[in-house]
Amino acid sequence: MNDKKSILSIAKRTLEIESKAIANLIGLLDDHFEQAVQHILESDGRVVVSGIGKSAIIASKIVATLNSTGTPAIFMHAADAIHGDLGTIQQNDVVICLSQSGNTPEIKALLPLIKAGNHKLIGITGNMDSVLAKQADFVLNTYVEKEACPNNLAPTTSTSAQMAVGDALAICLLELKGFSSTDFAKYHPGGALGKKLYLRVADIVLNNQKPQVDVNTKVKDVIFEISEKMLGVTAVMDKDKVVGIVTDGDVRRMLSKYDNISGLTARDIMTSNPKTIDVDTLAVKALKMLQEQSISQLLAFDGDSYAGVVHIHNLINEGIL
Repeated sequence: MNDKKSILSIAKRTLEIESKAIANLIGLLDDHFEQAVQHILESDGRVVVSGIGKSAIIASKIVATLNSTGTPAIFMHAADAIHGDLGTIQQNDVVICLSQSGNTPEIKALLPLIKAGNHKLIGITGNMDSVLAKQADFVLNTYVEKEACPNNLAPTTSTSAQMAVGDALAICLLELKGFSSTDFAKYHPGGALGKKLYLRVADIVLNNQKPQVDVNTKVKDVIFEISEKMLGVTAVMDKDKVVGIVTDGDVRRMLSKYDNISGLTARDIMTSNPKTIDVDTLAVKALKMLQEQSISQLLAFDGDSYAGVVHIHNLINEGIL
């Protein structure tokens, strides 16, 4: 069993079994799936998702996916529900119960309680002859021929099927609601993904110092400004207008070109027509510009006014890169 080929063979067999089972779910979709989505869409309540064992873990994942894509949802463990947590279900809530067999004792005990509350019940099960399938208002069939486990015991293929159907539900609701990338960012403000959708250049520039020198500033003071502001660059101003930029690279090139720099000014070593970006631009677009131009900084502008510098290190620190 330590043979590399055997390990890869087992892994490939597992993925093949599960992928075929998921592909088979396409043919099992019917009007019940469509009606379930439509009912959730029209409901004024939340989606309460429940299960037991491994199905409970999948139920939690489905809840997380629904919440992150604009459908309010909450998890309720089936065992806890019949021991005091049934109050989780509020008026107008829709309940989804997951059970591969559809006949687990906890689910069987829970079903009449849900029905007594006049809540619509969506059953996700692989057994269409089960108690869950018979009592649910809408049944989503997650039948699988066999588990990936060689003993056909450990929930593997069946839980993959449940998760896939849960994803299908969430994405249908997302698209029907017109849930956009902007909406997605509202639910993911702390992660790198969310930052790519909402973080703007202005948010970064605000926390940076604002290096600038006059065109007639002596080179020694230009170098001091670059070092003090710690962004590897300074804007060069002629009155209130940016006319150029001096970078660390410009300073190195100057030192290799001139033996005597005492008479040089910012105007003599600056690069004219620097690369710029508007403060309202998404930070991820700033990153793309930096990468395409093979540079480390951009001068940021608020309209016609110089606002500061965005450095590639800022984007790295924000997790954009």
